[in-house]
Amino acid sequence: MNIVVVGSLNMDLVVQIPQIPRPGETLLGGVFKTFPGGKGANQAVAAARLGAHVTMIGCLGDDAFGREMRATLVAEGINTTHVLVHPEAATGVALIQVDAQGQNSIAVASGANFRLTGVEVEKAMQSIGKFDALVMPLETPLDTIYAAARTAFRRGAKVLLNPAPAQVLEKDLLELVDVLLPNEYEIALMTGVQLQAPGEYRQAAEKLLSLGTKNLIVTLGNRGAALFSASGQETRIPACPVQAVDTTAAGDCFVGALAVGLCEGKSLPAAAEFASAAAALSVTRDGAQPSLPRREEVTRFLSERSKS
Repeated sequence: MNIVVVGSLNMDLVVQIPQIPRPGETLLGGVFKTFPGGKGANQAVAAARLGAHVTMIGCLGDDAFGREMRATLVAEGINTTHVLVHPEAATGVALIQVDAQGQNSIAVASGANFRLTGVEVEKAMQSIGKFDALVMPLETPLDTIYAAARTAFRRGAKVLLNPAPAQVLEKDLLELVDVLLPNEYEIALMTGVQLQAPGEYRQAAEKLLSLGTKNLIVTLGNRGAALFSASGQETRIPACPVQAVDTTAAGDCFVGALAVGLCEGKSLPAAAEFASAAAALSVTRDGAQPSLPRREEVTRFLSERSKS
């Protein structure tokens, strides 16, 4: 199976601390680590570790972080031919705080990620052979996202869009997407529907479906996920209970794993169950890419769950 990922590559600078500071507050005693990350790169690594042949399209700076990011992708077996280098921009950086419960707060300096153009993406995709799915977050310019989605649609590949960070998307883009994957916070921002309590996402989901979204998956953290078909039928996917250490790349793991499941011919609910298991494993470990599980781990985890 061949998957193309168009997206961001960031170096994650992580401070683990008992609680995330409030505005104006300074807390001492944190532990600092660096990890390769970026939602696009995370989704690419997640898919590659689960058995896909992955081509990454993105943009790095001509700096030490950029060279390390590329080396990391190559080590994962990911094709980096179309990972460009911009001489005048720094590689993207994410500043991440993680509390004792594994919850996080993230600020991103996009850098070279926002120098990736739609023309460059179209050129790269035209040179790639047959691919089964396109995976994208929203950490590159929106015209780049449109260009990639149109190209994949014309070539008959599945288009999976993770609208993070959230923004309002037009009908003409949503109609190109096979599976849209926001979380509760993102779906509220995308639709303007205020969610007063957990679980009040159906009205927002119906609004997105009315704009032409074919399939919608709302990820709900430790409450699993909710799947919506174009007709509005909802299917709940339960979470796999685990002890969370760091939730940083859980959503990216879910997206990459879902793409793999769909490319293998799984139904959307079955692919989502597979993705839920992979994401559960990811939160039991530190970091973004280091936390992403390999295929044999997910298979073993699912087997053990079925026995219990």
